[in-house]
Amino acid sequence: MARLRLGWIAAIAALVLASSMATSRAKVIEEAWTEGGLHGTLAKPADHVRGPAVLIVAGSGPTDRNGNGPGANPFLKTDSYRKLAEGLAASGILSLRYDKRGVGESRTLVTREDDVVFDTFVSDAIIALRSLQKRSDVSSIVIAGHSEGGLIALAVAARVPIAGLVLLTTPGRTYLTLMRAQLKGQLPPDLDASATAILDSLAAGKRVDDLPQQLAAFFRPSVQPFLMSIGNFDPAAALAQTKTPALIVHAGRDLQVSAVDFDALRGARGDVQTLELPEANHTLKQSPADRAGNLALYRDPAAPLDPALMPALVAFVRSVAP
Repeated sequence: MARLRLGWIAAIAALVLASSMATSRAKVIEEAWTEGGLHGTLAKPADHVRGPAVLIVAGSGPTDRNGNGPGANPFLKTDSYRKLAEGLAASGILSLRYDKRGVGESRTLVTREDDVVFDTFVSDAIIALRSLQKRSDVSSIVIAGHSEGGLIALAVAARVPIAGLVLLTTPGRTYLTLMRAQLKGQLPPDLDASATAILDSLAAGKRVDDLPQQLAAFFRPSVQPFLMSIGNFDPAAALAQTKTPALIVHAGRDLQVSAVDFDALRGARGDVQTLELPEANHTLKQSPADRAGNLALYRDPAAPLDPALMPALVAFVRSVAP
């Protein structure tokens, strides 16, 4: 099993990154991007001529291009994707991040939640990828998917050749299996039994109309088409079936995606590179050990990314994408 270590390639990347980040943020240029009704942001260094690009794909829920939720006071406000883009640009790498359909400036693409399925998001990522491929200043593309975005990235890699694949705190089990694990021990016995029955039905492709009110947020009828479409997608099997160079990033204090998922992904192929961030949580930021401190990072956009992440990411992109 290959493990990404901060050897000479990453050491050079770290020096470049540290030097670049110390300079003015004015050297990072951001441009509005739109294609097929999607809206996003291109970030690049001011002196960019041509080189690799990274497509950043957001995680689950109503998450925008920067890693934030909707509204004036969202539960999720991390700016994690903005920080990824800024770190890449500071190291000379162009990136594209976009609002998921139904979110932010892409919100008008969804009028009915029932119409959105897993393949909808995969197709959107391919639209963004094709847009980058058409640019004369892009030589090759790496997709970096966070959480559910990693599942989307895996599905894209099965359809479109790319230079590299970065799975940031991505599930290694099927979506519905992960939901079972996340709900385990969180519900009273009667609701736990109901949740198990609902998940069994969805896994079998059967909609559920009779829902306990307490579970409606998870299994409301309008989200069931999406859950059925993604529910049995096996990320470890998908990774095993692609030959695309891959970097798997695991956060040791992740409350949503566990070491079980990391082990499933790194065990899928013998040539994947890995990066373990022992103190990071799902937001890719270093977290206190206590749960309250961990959750507080979901609403702390000022907190920096784990310091080991950007050097490793830059090194991987440079190694696979000419």
